[in-house]
Amino acid sequence: MLGLLVRVAWLVGWLVALPWLALRRFLGRAREGTYLLVEVDGAVVEVASPPRWWPPQASRGLSLHALRELVDEASRDPHVRGLVLTVKSMRAGFATSASLRTVLARARAPGKRVVVHLPLGGGTRETYAAMAADRVFLGPTAGLAPVGLLSSARYLRGALDRAGLVPEVHARGRYKTAGERIERTSMSEAEREQVDAVLDRAHGELLRAIAAGRNVGEEQARALVDGAPYTGAEAVSAGLVDGTAYEDELPALLAEGGKAPPLRHADAYLNARTALRPRALRPRGAIAVVRVHGTIAGGGGLPFRSMAVDERVISAIRIARASRVVRGVVLHVDSPGGGALASDRIHHELVQLALEKPLVACMGNVAASGGYYVAAPAHAIVAQPTTITGSIGVIAARVVLDPLLSRLGVATEVLQRGAHARLLDPFLPLGDDDRAALDRELEQIYRAFVAVVATGRHRPVDEIEPLAQGRVWTGADAHAHGLVDKLGGFDDALELVRERIGRGADRLRVVVVRPPRKPFPVLDPPEKKAARLLSEGLSLVATGLDLDATLLALRGERVLAFAPLLPSIR
Repeated sequence: MLGLLVRVAWLVGWLVALPWLALRRFLGRAREGTYLLVEVDGAVVEVASPPRWWPPQASRGLSLHALRELVDEASRDPHVRGLVLTVKSMRAGFATSASLRTVLARARAPGKRVVVHLPLGGGTRETYAAMAADRVFLGPTAGLAPVGLLSSARYLRGALDRAGLVPEVHARGRYKTAGERIERTSMSEAEREQVDAVLDRAHGELLRAIAAGRNVGEEQARALVDGAPYTGAEAVSAGLVDGTAYEDELPALLAEGGKAPPLRHADAYLNARTALRPRALRPRGAIAVVRVHGTIAGGGGLPFRSMAVDERVISAIRIARASRVVRGVVLHVDSPGGGALASDRIHHELVQLALEKPLVACMGNVAASGGYYVAAPAHAIVAQPTTITGSIGVIAARVVLDPLLSRLGVATEVLQRGAHARLLDPFLPLGDDDRAALDRELEQIYRAFVAVVATGRHRPVDEIEPLAQGRVWTGADAHAHGLVDKLGGFDDALELVRERIGRGADRLRVVVVRPPRKPFPVLDPPEKKAARLLSEGLSLVATGLDLDATLLALRGERVLAFAPLLPSIR
């Protein structure tokens, strides 16, 4: 009853405002030949959550889901000639960049033109995305540097030995190499094999994008990459871009028949275009988006920015499951995994959700180890060809401090009750019996992980085992091996959910589910501020060593379902 009253109130308000809305629609209509302006300056995400009024948020970046809505609206408007995408800076992985390319191709499909402007230049990812456009313009003094991809890793074993720190790493799976940065002084062959596969896939995608976008052969595309970086004039001469221009010079370059086209900001256009569509008349149903972004961990750790805390993710899942409005769910995973226990708890909630509603997992740039674990219950899994996934395996790692402490004159006395009580202290050396107990625990959790995947994939365990062993796969290889159902992005996952919902699903709105927060936020106490400052400082130090500082948030978990710390890929 309350919902009906709210809808009636919305409808009455819309009717009262109808004359103003109609005027807004009339005055905001596009003129003949209009180009819509979209700016990218920061993060590119598949779908953005609605803004909170508190605490104040900086720019939320570009939402590809919102861009798709704009593209679909413009495709139905004969007055819109095309889209101008100005890319000043772009924080996005290869998978997200591939999704942006898909949206640009969608914009071109009905005959509209797409222009990408790089006023400040760009690197490999910006070039990869820009190649989906009809025309590309570069700032006159900017540089274009599609130099390819670089993988680098720093191995700390030598430094740890000098410091008197002894690492102990226990892993299940030949390719479960997450601990080798502290265990070894150089890259293992298993790690080299899977990093090479990731680099080959991403580099191949880059070459194919340049070849298709610039209408050249793949060998010529390879030569263009190997010849980078380019200044503005050099990029034009090489054929990577169509010209150079400052922003105020774009209209003249877009002119047809000697007449510069009108340019319109996309947000203003879309608001005017949808002004006469009352929210009250929309169908009440929705497709929910539940996000698992960042390292998966239990609560109580250091407050790193990129964390998927199990309690918050579980709350979002339960909200989607209980809501009568939610008809289906897209699980968006962009996570290297984390704690095995936290991953399993999230997995359990998703199993219950999948029994009641359509559930499709959409993998972002990384959905590996615990990130794949949580995706396993989905009715279908979607990934981009360059998504990093798989890594079905578990690991435990410790750093023994005793040699260092002894060197400093610090003696350690240990009194224990229980044969394996040493497992309670992550810095004490383990005896043979302790190691055997830890190995048994790892083996049991690894077998459970493989069984979870086998159940989710509807395949026998002996078919999944060869695909496990901690091996990292690209999305394309995972698809070939049956670990992924479809290659694509968020749009494809959304379509699969709609197919499972059936009639009327194409009219359902898409909403991001966020767990509730305190209704009246207060200032953080000093200890929380100190923890946040500490975590930010540790993140800066870890970045310099190509390490993931969020591992510190997992220090209380004995067994991790964490993807190998693939060497930093740029």
